[in-house]
Amino acid sequence: MTTATTSRDLPHPARDEIRLEDILHALADPMRLQIVRELATDGGELSCSHFDLPVTKSTTTHHFRVLRESGVIRQTYRGTAKMNGLRRDDLDGLFPGLLDTLLDAATRQAVRLRSA
Repeated sequence: MTTATTSRDLPHPARDEIRLEDILHALADPMRLQIVRELATDGGELSCSHFDLPVTKSTTTHHFRVLRESGVIRQTYRGTAKMNGLRRDDLDGLFPGLLDTLLDAATRQAVRLRSA
């Protein structure tokens, strides 16, 4: 894992350190999957404050940390805001089609659950 060089840098796994089981673990949680779905829909970077999750701030921070440490997202500071973006290029390069398949399945499940 790349280490932080300053107190404002956050550690992220290098591309070759990203593991499939870590990605699947991270995306197995509904809140983390919701974060990833919003990031995928936006296509860019979103601040942590953009997300309206029904959990405490500390739990939200935990979810973002799990996503970052698994290699699913990259977090960077822009001024005082912590910005989040999908590591789509890395994920698609390592596991072609995985992210799109999981996002499509999550969308189909959401539709199914709403109509039930």
